[in-house]
Amino acid sequence: MLRRLVVGLGLLSATMLSQTVFAADGRTLQIIVSKDKQQMVVYDGEAVVATTRISSGKAGHTTPSGIFSILEKEKYHESNIYSNAPMPWMQRITWSGIALHEGVVPNHPASHGCVRMPGAFARSLYDMTANGAHVIITDAPVTPQLIDDVVLFKPRKSAPTGPLLPDVELRTSSIKADPKPVQVAMNVAPENPLGSPIGKTSSDAPAAQPGTPAATKADGGKILRILITRRGDRETLMDAQVLLESMGFETGGSDGYLGPLTRSAITGFKRWKNLSQKGPLISGEFLDALYAAADKPKPPAGQIMVRQNFEPMFEAPVGIKAPEVALGTHLFTVTDVNRQEETAEWHAVTLPNQLSDATMKRLGITLPSDSSLSGAARAALDRIEIPDDIREKIETAMADGTSITINDQGLGPDTGKGTDFITITQPEQQVAEADTSYDEPVEQPRPAKRSSNKQYRSIGLY
Repeated sequence: MLRRLVVGLGLLSATMLSQTVFAADGRTLQIIVSKDKQQMVVYDGEAVVATTRISSGKAGHTTPSGIFSILEKEKYHESNIYSNAPMPWMQRITWSGIALHEGVVPNHPASHGCVRMPGAFARSLYDMTANGAHVIITDAPVTPQLIDDVVLFKPRKSAPTGPLLPDVELRTSSIKADPKPVQVAMNVAPENPLGSPIGKTSSDAPAAQPGTPAATKADGGKILRILITRRGDRETLMDAQVLLESMGFETGGSDGYLGPLTRSAITGFKRWKNLSQKGPLISGEFLDALYAAADKPKPPAGQIMVRQNFEPMFEAPVGIKAPEVALGTHLFTVTDVNRQEETAEWHAVTLPNQLSDATMKRLGITLPSDSSLSGAARAALDRIEIPDDIREKIETAMADGTSITINDQGLGPDTGKGTDFITITQPEQQVAEADTSYDEPVEQPRPAKRSSNKQYRSIGLY
């Protein structure tokens, strides 16, 4: 590809390729870190751009595995937790304290959770990337594989000139039968310390980095971040709130939080239908009675969510075939988008991800996925049923760098304001203690009392 034939200056680290190929847009790069090999490989599609040795988190400070994006870049940063330790060429991947940066690399895990790189490599990587570039951290190394599947989005010629989904209000207003999806407001995960309800602009959102490429390409395409996952407690409650309000109950809004008004509405509905008040507030019996009373079909098992520039755009239900089987965890990225020819090139990476017994029970999964199987990513794709109108909206807007994450567990606690979709994986049998999923939606959290972008710099890294 012409985009990959632009040869840049040779990087200065001995672990780099002698001639390094640079992507036209730093957000199409994929940075893959293997904790087992203590190695980083930078890919542009299937092409290896650069490699280096790294040092990840030591025992007690293990670097998390999963799918991340570069959220913020600073040429020089100091940790406010570890004695102002210097962290040159810092590229943050979570607001909770994980980053890539220059540091001592002793050929074994030695950091407090961050990924350290040799100085020359760290500086060169900093110059290559842009905010939004994916960072994949695993135990054993993984490699992107070329993939072609009818479920993957293909660019369409008629790119919109206005905002994506201009006719959609970011608030649930009705439940409709298939094939029309329910389009709902998106609230960030309650555990995120920086979280707040979406749909409100905030002056404390992360500022764009100097030199960061524009989010909208010249052809009108947009770099989108797409998550396809299972409908969880939040989506279930949001739909229940809409139905309750349609019957005259006051819930305080369809925000997915169990506030006092929503609790009162559910209790009142149960009294009306002579349902038991014991057990979980959002029980299967309650949902069956609610949809029957509203004369509405239950929504499908899946949910698609779309973000751009770290901000939610919309979400809607999607179908999942054989929902009792785990989907697994996969990342798909697109390059070489040709809107005139309506072609694109997709690459897939599959990550090991062990779900706990509690999570599987909560999600109705009886058969786990096997990331070692050939074609696991394609098998997951082929089980997804995306409504035609949602597909059209995405295909008329997508651009190079657009990506799709598929997982079972939904929004993780690190996904929130100022992030892409962050998926934390558990590749080993340690999941029983690590399972922090909610059995039911939580109370609405208090708003974070922060008013400027400096809030993010208070999180220590090293």
